[in-house]
Amino acid sequence: MKTGTFTGFDLELHEPGIAWFQFNSPERLNGMTTAIKRDLIEAVTQAQMDNQVRVLVFTGTGRAFCAGDDLRAYHGAELGGEPLVGDIPPGHDNALGTYNGLRTISQALNTAVRNLDKLTVCALNGIAIQTGFSLALSCDFRIAADSARMGSATLRFGLLPDEGGQYLLVQAMGVAKTMEFLMRKKIVDAEEALNLGLVHEVVPAAQLEDHTMAFATELANGPQVSMRLLKRSVYNAAEMTWSQSLDEIAAKTAVTDHHPDAREGVSAFHEKRDATFNAWLDK
Repeated sequence: MKTGTFTGFDLELHEPGIAWFQFNSPERLNGMTTAIKRDLIEAVTQAQMDNQVRVLVFTGTGRAFCAGDDLRAYHGAELGGEPLVGDIPPGHDNALGTYNGLRTISQALNTAVRNLDKLTVCALNGIAIQTGFSLALSCDFRIAADSARMGSATLRFGLLPDEGGQYLLVQAMGVAKTMEFLMRKKIVDAEEALNLGLVHEVVPAAQLEDHTMAFATELANGPQVSMRLLKRSVYNAAEMTWSQSLDEIAAKTAVTDHHPDAREGVSAFHEKRDATFNAWLDK
């Protein structure tokens, strides 16, 4: 996987296999553009295919994680960094352009994140609105600084949560709470987000990075094959019948029960020691 400074974000790879994405335009509240999204899609795709990467972390710089789309910068903004992919028209100049822009770029980013087999963590360092909020909801885990605030609030502008926000909110909160959240244009602080089930943890802002790195390291040291299959099984279960989910987990168990990580886990249990998983990744 290529690391460095790209359009709108820095990407580093930390041991033991943590890809750290950090948005780097704090003066723009890390507002998204087409160029940033298409580079993120490429970087996420590379991370999925690279065995060195076990966990992906997304965070921001300054007082925002991502305050939504930077519409002023959508057309030809100079954002710095090395582009991962070439120029693509931004779209949104007419109805068809908006449809294509959403399906090909904006929605494709959240789809790429949700489709990852590898676990993802969002460290919400500050404001997360619309695009930033839906990206956070696309991740498997969300850790918020106590200073963070988040919401969709698209109706404040007469717009829709068009990157899948409505679906992601229903999965997190259910229909009734999502209806109130969206229709009342809510932007909530970290504690209320925790109570609503939108984030998993709230930590002091000064501890966010260290806490997230420790959590990501815990995930990265876990049995990667079983964790990736279990992640997919959990998401599948939300849309399956009981019978379908039983068959699905049985098929995955036929893989994990015979994997070297399972033998290591059983041996470690009998020998009363911590298991050392993922030897297959070192080969």
